[in-house]
Amino acid sequence: MSLPKTFGESLHYPLLTLSGGVLTPGSILAAATILAVSWLLAGASDRWVRRLLARRGLHAGALFAVSKIARYGVVSLGALVAVNSMGLRLDALIAASTVLAVGIGFGLQNIAQNFISGLILLIEQPVRKGDFVKVGGALGVIDDIGLRATHVVTRDEVTIIVPNSSLISGEVVNHSRPTTNLRVHIIVGVAYGTDLKRARQVLLDVARDTPNILVEPPAEVRLERFAESSLDLNLLIWIANPKDDLRIASDVRFAIEEAFAREKIEIPMPQRDVHIRSDAR
Repeated sequence: MSLPKTFGESLHYPLLTLSGGVLTPGSILAAATILAVSWLLAGASDRWVRRLLARRGLHAGALFAVSKIARYGVVSLGALVAVNSMGLRLDALIAASTVLAVGIGFGLQNIAQNFISGLILLIEQPVRKGDFVKVGGALGVIDDIGLRATHVVTRDEVTIIVPNSSLISGEVVNHSRPTTNLRVHIIVGVAYGTDLKRARQVLLDVARDTPNILVEPPAEVRLERFAESSLDLNLLIWIANPKDDLRIASDVRFAIEEAFAREKIEIPMPQRDVHIRSDAR
């Protein structure tokens, strides 16, 4: 076959026959153009969907999921049109790649699993962008849900990349749904012989006077256990933002120490009775 002599002929010069279609520089250029346009349209559709749904007051997490599904849909449609523009038959292409797919299927198993899990996360929304979650012992805010993995930003501003399948099959604690309210437990020990009614009232006063503690549901104090050296009281308080639990709990402990010192309520040190026995000789 002679080489093309003009630019027009070079665009139609056959390079490869694949799946019933002949690949030419022109068809490859057209497919690349279609993919580029579909990528731009995907970004535009993402922004348009976000604006449209934001006017309707949709939750930010749901808005993120819908707009991302719209983006993936436009890109997928563009890829199909690009393949068709090259004259390739999808059924023949799939049949030709079956042997290869079987060979690498086990290697792609985790990728396929995470891809499907990502779609489930976007459609069912057990967790959403912006939710405060606990995954594998780490607490953080969901920053992005991709097709393979989800990005969780911890309170230390560290990004943890969690495979989507872990969020579907593993245990995940979502502190943002159905409500952001969180109950915080603060345990403090008092000496045996302490007036527990007075200690209980001091703890309730601390909870009442500490900022950012909810009035409803009300705080309560429980006698947690009879420990070796102390009577352990458990102060239960409710806060509106679960991300503030460590800071508020610290504020409450500072206030408890100050209030107990003022009211002469003892927080005992661990004690041990040691008996020394000598054998008579």
